[in-house]
Amino acid sequence: MTLWFVFALMTVAAIFAVLWPLSRRGRTDSGGSEVVVYRDQLAEIDRDLASGIIGAAEADAARIEISRRLLAAADASGREEPVQGSLNLRRSAAIVALVGLPVIASGFYLALGSPRLGDFPLAERSRVADANQPLANLVAQVEAHLEKNPTDGRGWTVLAPVLSRLGRYDDAVRAYRNAITYAGDSADRRADLGEAMMGTAGGVVTAEAKAEFERAVALNGDDAKGNYFLGLAAEQDGRKADAAALWQKILAKGPSDAPWRPLVQAALVRVGGVSAPALPDGAVAAAKDMSEADRGTMIKGMVDRLATRLKTNGDDVEGWLRLVRAYLVMGERDKAMSALSDARQAVANNADRLRQLNEGLKNLGLDG
Repeated sequence: MTLWFVFALMTVAAIFAVLWPLSRRGRTDSGGSEVVVYRDQLAEIDRDLASGIIGAAEADAARIEISRRLLAAADASGREEPVQGSLNLRRSAAIVALVGLPVIASGFYLALGSPRLGDFPLAERSRVADANQPLANLVAQVEAHLEKNPTDGRGWTVLAPVLSRLGRYDDAVRAYRNAITYAGDSADRRADLGEAMMGTAGGVVTAEAKAEFERAVALNGDDAKGNYFLGLAAEQDGRKADAAALWQKILAKGPSDAPWRPLVQAALVRVGGVSAPALPDGAVAAAKDMSEADRGTMIKGMVDRLATRLKTNGDDVEGWLRLVRAYLVMGERDKAMSALSDARQAVANNADRLRQLNEGLKNLGLDG
């Protein structure tokens, strides 16, 4: 009630601010009375001159000064605005201010506002989610909200991945199903649902999870997660060649900076679909005691030296294949495509080497 009273006072103040200038009278026409006074003074100067009270020089000086004041007064009188000329306009503006402003404001509020929105008590405000609260508390608040609003698809979409990260896979499966039901079907949601089902099975791609991954790929043939887990299903079934083919296809189509590339590349190495850049025996021994960052730097240096050597000796087909494979494993697809183009140019005049190169590229999952 206090808030509405404040709003009412603000409305009255706004209307008063509009009406106040309209209620003020215009300045009185004082210019006309001044003109009459100055004319009387000029006539008096003539009478004083005729009676000999003042001389001719004094009379001329007085006439000049009074004439100047008379002209100024007459000019000011000519600039005065009529006071009564805009009475109808003032009345119209007042009516608009008194009636139109509240009506227009109410119309906008009813159309754009929330007049039926209930009060938000202080006790409820204290339960608003705080980013500094433990994650479990925030999840509990979202779950309580979804118990009251079970058709909130956006809420289920937000909750599902959090439950997966917390290891609550059974609850995550239910949340993903509700997200699909109330927020719509998509390849991402199907793939996430399948991954949650794998969590309930300890990482095994069950038949039910595989069906979800297949649905994800049916919705989006390039869905990386769905294709990856279908490859994992093939690997778990002992079909490593099929798994390698799927993962090579993912790497060939995916962007070079995709965050999932290292995972797929490691899986491809695991099934023997592509090998990591080979290291000399001495480098292998030295790499054992290196950190991952130092080992990666060493491998990158060796790959760069191989690329430099091939620029001077382009007939080495195996060297070109090792270079392309190394770039793919390192996630540098653009460099791999550039090396592929350079390799074809280098052996273009030798049919046997070109055929050998194309066969090797096919084994890497590239267009030969």
